[in-house]
Amino acid sequence: MPRTTGRFLDIRRDPHSGKLLAYGGGLEAHSILQRTGFVAVVRLHETYHRAPADLTEDDESHLATEAVGRLRAVGYHVACDERFNTETRPAAYPTLGASVSHLAERLREATDTAEAADILIELTAPHDGILAGFEENLSSLAEFFDGLGDASDPYTARRLRYLADEYVRVIHTDLTHTRERLADRHAPHPGRRACAEQVPDH
Repeated sequence: MPRTTGRFLDIRRDPHSGKLLAYGGGLEAHSILQRTGFVAVVRLHETYHRAPADLTEDDESHLATEAVGRLRAVGYHVACDERFNTETRPAAYPTLGASVSHLAERLREATDTAEAADILIELTAPHDGILAGFEENLSSLAEFFDGLGDASDPYTARRLRYLADEYVRVIHTDLTHTRERLADRHAPHPGRRACAEQVPDH
């Protein structure tokens, strides 16, 4: 039975199916596995990861070894087949998503509506905001599927354009209006105070 505690993972070749599988870890570990090349398998009560289809055994071993090294580099305890064991610890760099998540921390610390509006513009800026970039990525991915060649690819492209046109634009428009209301409000947050960085004498 694979261990599923947050800081423990198992990466092994399943003895019955022969598939390379990874079990355990939390969301951070899942992100590392997927960035390494694993594919998520989401079940009702668990999420585990598998190697992509049609890899050679050597490619799977490289994938598993890379994942073991990356996970151990950030403090995970990884049990694995001996073939995947490695002393290599690749450097870990902040991801683009982590930079975006930093905005949430800034919003949690915002002490007035002007500060919140300034942070929100990073999401809503029409030319280079996060949502504009996200919409552009969906459109580019749709173009990629347009030329891929399988019978289902045009449907996938249409679906991606629908998500960009209907969902992302609705969120973008709503958050833009929210940001405008905050910018016009000029009010302190009643439950938060700016830190003066001074300690009283007493």
